[in-house]
Amino acid sequence: METRYRGDATRLASTAVSDKFGLVMTLGGDGTVNEAVNGLLRGADPPGGSHEPPPAPEDLPALAALPGGNANVFTRSLGLPADPVDAAGRLIADLAAGNERNIGLGAANGRYFTFNAGLGLDAEVVRAVEGRRAAGRRLTPAFFALTALSQYYRVTDRRSPAISIIEPAGFSPAAVYSCIVSNSAPWTYLGRRPVFTNPDASFDTGLDLLALRSLGTIATMRTLRQMLMERRRPPRGRSVLSGHDLPAIGVRTSRPVACQLDGEYIGEAEEVRFCSVPGALRVIG
Repeated sequence: METRYRGDATRLASTAVSDKFGLVMTLGGDGTVNEAVNGLLRGADPPGGSHEPPPAPEDLPALAALPGGNANVFTRSLGLPADPVDAAGRLIADLAAGNERNIGLGAANGRYFTFNAGLGLDAEVVRAVEGRRAAGRRLTPAFFALTALSQYYRVTDRRSPAISIIEPAGFSPAAVYSCIVSNSAPWTYLGRRPVFTNPDASFDTGLDLLALRSLGTIATMRTLRQMLMERRRPPRGRSVLSGHDLPAIGVRTSRPVACQLDGEYIGEAEEVRFCSVPGALRVIG
């Protein structure tokens, strides 16, 4: 089935659940995967808002995701080849051998995400990129970088932090400018280059957090340089805060702030509770 509009993959995956399919395969980018995952787990009560656990993974179709987008962060985090034909061969072999596993997800106010979520600057960049792509611009690493620079210098409020981290208690006494929540590593890719916010983030642990306490030029460039280095520790310095393996992260904002899940802009928010949902999804590969 070819998806025709935003949210169509969620509808199709939901139908696969109700029709008792054993497998859902996607060919698309991270947005398609995110929609399919939310369709597969549609019967779950919103995490963080209910005491009911999500459906057991074995009661839902498994997910086999083929890379077909620009970044393909999710499939690359699973270790699949970047080429969709090679990835298809790998998934066929894994299906024949019965290679599958359960991975943890994140959830933000009841909506699931697979590898990352963001509140603040990164979500503003995603919003700007989506707007320009809708106008016909082709997404390339250079285009993404130029859009990020334009957003940072011309649009983003770099003087008044708006995000208060209320959970875990005492994590940050003062407001921050941006929060990046990771469920796996790397955070994203710039072309072939991985970008790390929390290198220890994993589908098998809780959520990781990187918060920016400053958006000054020197502090931000220093943080970006560390994110582009392939090393096994998160960025350090007075301008950043990091946390690892957190069961939940709660934020409240003094004004509406842009929010993204898995690289998809979902609107502005004033209060979000991110929580870890261990072993929620059965994947092939």
